[in-house]
Amino acid sequence: MALSKIPSAGFQDNVKFRNLIINGSMDIAQRGTSQASITTDGYFTVDRMRITQSSLGTWTQSQSTDVPTGQGFSNSLKMDCTTADASPSAGDYFIITHKIEGQNLQYIKKGTSNAESLTLSFWVKSNKTGTYIAEIEDLDNARTINKSYTISSASTWEKKTITFDGDTTGTLDNDNNASFHLNLFLGAGSNFTSGSLQTSWNSATNANRAVGQVNLADSTSNEWYITGVQLEAGTAASDFEFLPVDVNLLRCQRYFTQESNASNFIGYMQLSNDGNVYRHKSIYYPVKMRSVPSLSFSISTGTTGNDATTDRCCNLYSNVGNDTSYAHVQSFTASAEL
Repeated sequence: MALSKIPSAGFQDNVKFRNLIINGSMDIAQRGTSQASITTDGYFTVDRMRITQSSLGTWTQSQSTDVPTGQGFSNSLKMDCTTADASPSAGDYFIITHKIEGQNLQYIKKGTSNAESLTLSFWVKSNKTGTYIAEIEDLDNARTINKSYTISSASTWEKKTITFDGDTTGTLDNDNNASFHLNLFLGAGSNFTSGSLQTSWNSATNANRAVGQVNLADSTSNEWYITGVQLEAGTAASDFEFLPVDVNLLRCQRYFTQESNASNFIGYMQLSNDGNVYRHKSIYYPVKMRSVPSLSFSISTGTTGNDATTDRCCNLYSNVGNDTSYAHVQSFTASAEL
């Protein structure tokens, strides 16, 4: 009896981890669910979604439960303009950026004759209708490709699909640094809008990056939501790849993780030559991190004297045992033990 073949039309949906975007469902927000008064670059709420901006309005970012009906999503990323800038300076811009490691991009074969096209799909909603710009930025070779999409109906969830041609110029570094930025413009000054939109891969030219882009910062009534962001090899969008929450969280924790109660970590006691007892604690990250992380700790000030009833001040020894898997924290205590 002959075995039946897998239908080619459904094969793509069986490919696991096809989505180059981590946390495209906007479900993980380790830093918190809302941040007001944003005027700088950085990660604020939803993991892996970075604000890249220069002097274009003041914003509140939040993880929202407003989602397209019947699509399986629970969360979206919301941007709310709280201080308007109706007349941006030439160099102003506001972008939602997702950074992708070069070693995760090797299979798209960029810089070869077999370079893969990439298809971006997402759900978006805003009261501000008009033209918006999505960009793939190749940091290794200073190249960009920019495509427009249109929000047609105010305050209505719409699904958008954009295909970017493969780039036969410029191979990507095979390392843990960012090679691609996916940039979603929400506003830009004339330095980025005065040319012709660069819809084919070419050397990065600022004037061609955001031509036609609306200014979401022109009113404090403006807000913008996005969810279901997927970037995959090929010329067609497949159904969004939902991952189990534990898998999604671990993928985010490769880049950022936090523990609200460091005293829960198990350690051991050691008597030192100066007669004090030191309590050592090792923090093991939930997953091997992308690189050696920068560390910060909440520290109790306590007494620094040899007091048997009061914990000594906690100190971080960042030059001891700090790599991609663990870090040592040492807190000083005084002991009445015989």
